[in-house]
Amino acid sequence: MSADHPPGLDLDRLRAHLDRERAGLTRGPLSGRLIEGGRSNLTYAVTDGRARWVVRRPPLGHVLATAHDMKREHRVISALHPTPVPVPGTVLLCEDEKVIGAPFYVMEFVPGTPYRTAAELTALGPERTRNAVLGLVDTLVELHAVDPEAAGLGDFGRPDGFLERQLRRWGKQLESSRSRELPGIDELRSALAAGLPDSPAPTVVHGDYRLDNVLIEGADDRISAVLDWEMSTLGDPLTDLGLLAMYSARLEVPDSPVSTTSSAPGHPEPAELIERYAAGSGRDVSSIAWYTAFAWFKLAVILEGIHYRYTLGQTVGHGFDRIGELVPVFIDHGLTTLRGRPRAARRQEG
Repeated sequence: MSADHPPGLDLDRLRAHLDRERAGLTRGPLSGRLIEGGRSNLTYAVTDGRARWVVRRPPLGHVLATAHDMKREHRVISALHPTPVPVPGTVLLCEDEKVIGAPFYVMEFVPGTPYRTAAELTALGPERTRNAVLGLVDTLVELHAVDPEAAGLGDFGRPDGFLERQLRRWGKQLESSRSRELPGIDELRSALAAGLPDSPAPTVVHGDYRLDNVLIEGADDRISAVLDWEMSTLGDPLTDLGLLAMYSARLEVPDSPVSTTSSAPGHPEPAELIERYAAGSGRDVSSIAWYTAFAWFKLAVILEGIHYRYTLGQTVGHGFDRIGELVPVFIDHGLTTLRGRPRAARRQEG
């Protein structure tokens, strides 16, 4: 697809809309490209040859608007921009589908690199890798320190019963893609349901917080922007930490089709990330085993859904034929995490 015709984005109609709503913003014809790597919503880099912006829209052929709410993404980024959380500035929200065929929003272009694989991190070297991942924790602390009411996000979600709803949601997702025996999956779900922890005070949660959803920039490898806010809400902040801990664990699966960065030299272990979060946030994280096990369960369900679609011939691309073999690995990690309940960091006093 050429720069004049990126899939899902009519650049002429986009420029005409920008000229109407933000006169003087663009100075010439637009060119653009689809940014690869996103799992759901489509992201484009757009330029007039002088300045650059980023456009986000739902997937092509998408029908469930509630799952890809552009207004919601635009709202949380706009609210967080004045806070210490690094997010792009927003330019414009358009809910009129007639403009490009779907709702969309435009935000500032932020320079930086998303590190998606261990090989990419390895090129940085152990010290820079360590600093980048620790910075990920520090930024999470900053996000969870934002007062939702003060940021105008007091009604952004329903924190009461958050964990119960999350577990129920992913249990239903599992049932919708069940096509084979998965030893241990029901045991894991039941154990999670029986051991629901008491949630701390709600915060803005990202919902998919990991290294390849941030941009890293500069000689100090600072996080220049946190991206992909489509799953954000008000809820239990330790769900973000549990997911980060899960993604920081080693799978020990050769040539895994699921991208991880944890094997890169210098990458901190999950226990160190948990300790750093506890020290920075002051939260009691002694129940982190539950949250990490829940993250393993959620990813097992997601992978089983991908495997199910593969068996139906509904996926195309490299690696889908091996997704199914990873599901038992994620189930086992979840059960081991719950059974072992490794000693976690506790709230730092003083």
